[in-house]
Amino acid sequence: MILAIFASGNGSNFSAIVKAIKQSVIKVESVILVCDQPGAFVIKRAQKAGVRVILVSRVDFSSRVDFEKAIIQRLKSYKVGLIALAGFMCMLSPRFVKQYRNRILNIHPALLPAFKGSHAIKDALDQKVSFTGVTVHFVDEKMDHGPVILQEQIKIRSNDTLDSLEKRVHALEHKLYPQVIKLFVEGKIKLKGGKVTTL
Repeated sequence: MILAIFASGNGSNFSAIVKAIKQSVIKVESVILVCDQPGAFVIKRAQKAGVRVILVSRVDFSSRVDFEKAIIQRLKSYKVGLIALAGFMCMLSPRFVKQYRNRILNIHPALLPAFKGSHAIKDALDQKVSFTGVTVHFVDEKMDHGPVILQEQIKIRSNDTLDSLEKRVHALEHKLYPQVIKLFVEGKIKLKGGKVTTL
């Protein structure tokens, strides 16, 4: 199986996944990075790790349709079987999702359906909830939605700051995401009637 990791920023989840691949925890034929931001630090991470980079910048295309067509064309040329969104800051269209139905994973720093959106950790802290966590799910046509594969919670401490909570959430992400990708690659995730079971 060929794995494509989509990322737009720092790329810490990208590095966690690649580390698991290099340690043979996740067994794929190869991995590629798809990035839409030419200046993203994740590109340097990929180059250092010897991972092929596909840079498809949104500003180079007159429409979202053309932008996604260019990505799909590259994915098909590499025979990509699984997509892992890892901080890709561009929501995929229903047309794109349909092309790769049940083959797109996403990781979110909250216990979905709570705290959707790009400020989930801060929102949980501001709302003074007792717990937050991490969700890995299949992507569907809605934002931060789709069948949940795995969730794990984190207790929010009374002395937590945004920085301290982010560090613990990200550490949990780096553990869970490779775990879910491994299950998918090994055929141990089953989706039926919108519900996920793991073998």
